[in-house]
Amino acid sequence: MTSSETRIQEKGSISSVELGQRGGIVNTSNLPEAPDGGLRAWLVTAGACCVFFSALGFSNAFGVFEEYYLTHQLEGQSPDKIAWIGSLAVFLQFLLGALGGPLFDRFGAWVLRPAAVLYVLAIMMTSLCKEYWQFMLAQGVLLGSVMGFLQFPAMAAVSQFFSKKRAAALGIAVAGSSIGGVVVPIALSKMLNGSSIGFGWSVRIIGFTIVPLLGFACVAITSRLPPRTTSFFVWHAFKEPKFVLLTLALFFMLLGAFTPLFYIPTYAVSRGVDPTLASYLLAISNAASTFGRVIPGVLADKFGRLNILAFGGFMASIVIFCWTKAETTAALVVYSVASGFSSGTIVSGGSAAFTDCPKDPRDLGTYIGMGMGLSSFAALIGPPVNGVLVSKYGGFSQLSIFSGVMVLVGAFIALATKAATPKGLLGRI
Repeated sequence: MTSSETRIQEKGSISSVELGQRGGIVNTSNLPEAPDGGLRAWLVTAGACCVFFSALGFSNAFGVFEEYYLTHQLEGQSPDKIAWIGSLAVFLQFLLGALGGPLFDRFGAWVLRPAAVLYVLAIMMTSLCKEYWQFMLAQGVLLGSVMGFLQFPAMAAVSQFFSKKRAAALGIAVAGSSIGGVVVPIALSKMLNGSSIGFGWSVRIIGFTIVPLLGFACVAITSRLPPRTTSFFVWHAFKEPKFVLLTLALFFMLLGAFTPLFYIPTYAVSRGVDPTLASYLLAISNAASTFGRVIPGVLADKFGRLNILAFGGFMASIVIFCWTKAETTAALVVYSVASGFSSGTIVSGGSAAFTDCPKDPRDLGTYIGMGMGLSSFAALIGPPVNGVLVSKYGGFSQLSIFSGVMVLVGAFIALATKAATPKGLLGRI
């Protein structure tokens, strides 16, 4: 083939990604490569870290809220009914990520700004709540809905700036939720149980702390690629076995992965631990989750993102099965570290694995949002079901068995996802 023929062929060659324009196909070969570093890329990562600190950090403190509600505003309500508040928030944050991700792909980082304002408003409204339905609307519906428009655009932005180091960068960004999960529960517990500030101002102080962090995130997070102008959702993703199996794997993992975050303080109190110390166990778990998100993220770029996700699923299931064996304060501290590290691997591993699915980097937000959004139904089901198990049987053995089995099933489906790829079950993917 002559050089002129080669140039003609290269000029006419286009990717096979169907995006619904110019006959359903668009060229992605001219898109600039991800820088995998640099000031702008790390500023985006830092901004995303602030988003996760503010959003998931507050959400991860729900165990403190539940333990407090059971003895104060919502005294007399069952644990599973109160758990619906937190589980609805987690469900909505992932479900509406199915909108937040595509909105970022189409319109860029501006999506974060109104979401940041509404998020702070939701926290302030929570501080005024006194009745169950008020908590459900403010802390469940509004707070959860807005989080989907914060965290998924943040993840998509980071993914645009990194390729070879993408899992590591996402791990650093998502680790912000673990850091927030250390600071917020300790601060809340100290203010709620060890001071005369009261519930309202305790929550408002957390809200005022979050304002500058979200302000920085709104300035730092930007989009690197031009927006896509095609269909809102990428429907052909549901014809891809890897995407479908990965969504199913994460669904089962999330059925049990959030259980410790909801019930470790309650379980510790049932074992005679002081409520303040029980709240610190949640902070310890979130601190360990920081390492569980960063270290596996670095390893995922080297050994494969699906490999690390599957490994995290098996590890988390074993830890959850051992729940009721933690009977002393020292054992509970060790257990909190183990559960935090293993659950962190699932969260960061799942988001990183979805970034391997799209062929066009401009679809990153949509794939992450769609996959995590569908998986979110597990977060709605899991905690209330576990609450019913606790109420019915009066212990935590059934809870640990149910949650452990669900995470284990997800780990096996993650292996099946590997088998569906060209590299096979033993491939580094």
